[in-house]
Amino acid sequence: MCRHLGWLGAPRSVASLMLDPPYGLLVQSYAPRRQKHGLMNADGWGVGFFSPDTPEGAPPCRWRSAAPLWGDASFASVAPALRSGCVVGAVRSASIGMPIEPTASAPFTDGSWLLSHNGLVDRAVLPLSAHAESTVDSALLAALIFDRGMDLLGDTVSEVAARDPQARLNILAANGSELVATTWGDTLSVLRTGDGVVLASEPYDDDQGWEEIPDRHLVHTDGDAVHMTALKGPA
Repeated sequence: MCRHLGWLGAPRSVASLMLDPPYGLLVQSYAPRRQKHGLMNADGWGVGFFSPDTPEGAPPCRWRSAAPLWGDASFASVAPALRSGCVVGAVRSASIGMPIEPTASAPFTDGSWLLSHNGLVDRAVLPLSAHAESTVDSALLAALIFDRGMDLLGDTVSEVAARDPQARLNILAANGSELVATTWGDTLSVLRTGDGVVLASEPYDDDQGWEEIPDRHLVHTDGDAVHMTALKGPA
């Protein structure tokens, strides 16, 4: 399993989202509070963001590692200077038998979207893809979602769940102007702030504004309104 977070709104530093909160991804890498599967997330981390300085049409910026987030002093020193209005960050707990390598850490990208998968799925039910960044289940799932299109995210999650009833399919994706997510087998919470929206596997602080999103839902936000739709699938 993993923990992930997405921000869409006014520009914020990456450190303020991942490192500074009292229960942020840094703490969740060694002491998550709501993780249902696994005890820590020490098998890598990643962050992706859309920079206002990036030329139009250029892919989002990414920084990924196979090391624990708590041990990366270089990232800790640079993260306060990285600012964006759209960020996706994740810390990873590798499933048994899966490789531990930077390319296995979310977020994955197709050049337009950033995508993180919090969960587990049998690779046998996923098609092989030359676009997959790694052989891990999350990378294959990301490639399938990208190939089918983000407009079909809910349908894709439901269809994969039908092929693998034990799958856990919490997806978080962003393209610079939208955040979309699914809940399927694990936790996700939303925080509406005065200048944007946070979607996170678990709250990164004790703000009373956090709301838990029900399981088996599709979530969409443009940084202001948040819309939720129930997903259909096997019982």
